[in-house]
Amino acid sequence: MTQYQESIHRIGPRLKGLSEAIPNVMKSFHGLHAAALADGALSEKTKELIALAIGVAARCEGCVAFHIQALVRLGATRAEVEETLGVAILMGGGPSAMWATEALTAFDEFHRQKS
Repeated sequence: MTQYQESIHRIGPRLKGLSEAIPNVMKSFHGLHAAALADGALSEKTKELIALAIGVAARCEGCVAFHIQALVRLGATRAEVEETLGVAILMGGGPSAMWATEALTAFDEFHRQKS
């Protein structure tokens, strides 16, 4: 299992526990997640790229793992991810550059798994 698959496996049960502890909040959060990422004027893939940029700028490991996994599933290219990371670095500076390397590592891991 790769580093970012491990992140998902580690965080997933914690999210389930959080859902059990505060079910109304997490049910609403999941509904918001589905509504916010649904295809509309922007595609789901574009919205996932935006979410990745914000996750990198916020230095959120779980965000990187889950959004990269979704982007690979949606057929995002490495070039699309790289350009998104450029925007994240613009908005978050040096710390985002460090997290951008993590995002590319995650992309490569999930992409190899898909192949």
